[in-house]
Amino acid sequence: MTSVWESLTVDAHDPPRLARWWAEALGYQVVTEKPDEVEIRQSPERLPGIVFVPVTEGKETKNRLHLDLRPDDREAEVERLVDMGARHVDVGQAAVDWTVLADPEGNEFCVLRQRD
Repeated sequence: MTSVWESLTVDAHDPPRLARWWAEALGYQVVTEKPDEVEIRQSPERLPGIVFVPVTEGKETKNRLHLDLRPDDREAEVERLVDMGARHVDVGQAAVDWTVLADPEGNEFCVLRQRD
């Protein structure tokens, strides 16, 4: 027996705002918006989704789980995401072949280079 990956849950101070930010970043759409959760997906019937839920405490350490994005043009995508409100962060990555950014609430993610 196996499981189906339904969703990834992200704690957020402002779930609607962060969900809309990630929906724009990924080209997803909001499929559910309730007071206690907002879910985004590529399309309403396509899994997995990303669910944003409210929390009161702040983020204090590096994420233990993060998304890796692989655009066709890393430099252009990094510029687009930074223009949307992401910021460059140093998580100790040193000289690597990807860019580490944080979303507006500080959740880190990586933007990888194009595939060869």
